Amino acid sequence: MSTTVTITMQERRYFERIHQIVEQVPRGQVSTYGDIALIVGGGCDARIVGLAMGDLGPRAVQVPWQRIINRSGGISTLEAVGQRERLRAEGVEFDEKGRVLLERFRWAGPTPEWAAQHGFTPLPARSTAKDEEDKSQLRLF
Repeated sequence: MSTTVTITMQERRYFERIHQIVEQVPRGQVSTYGDIALIVGGGCDARIVGLAMGDLGPRAVQVPWQRIINRSGGISTLEAVGQRERLRAEGVEFDEKGRVLLERFRWAGPTPEWAAQHGFTPLPARSTAKDEEDKSQLRLF
């Protein structure tokens, strides 16, 4: 059963900027719908990024849509035929549950200089699992 999605003009105004950011995600890396929305800013959200990826049409040849996944490292849509295979061909690895190993393959986002030059927001620095582990340890000295 196919569901028709109505895309508003307000949502569509983000599409070109979303596509521009997705084009920056390097081969062998992935980004999440939410990360792309944060970079675009201005009220863009993960749902709108998903709509933009689904509305690529012939531009899908240019925009590396396969590199955009959900926040848990999973492939979100049944229509994404070949997404997992494309990512594997780029060297992206998956865990036993079929999720991308985000700690290894997640793109840190554009450089602050590139983001500023093009009117985007850089992603905040992510702490590593080691950083989180260290913060949770009791300090004696």
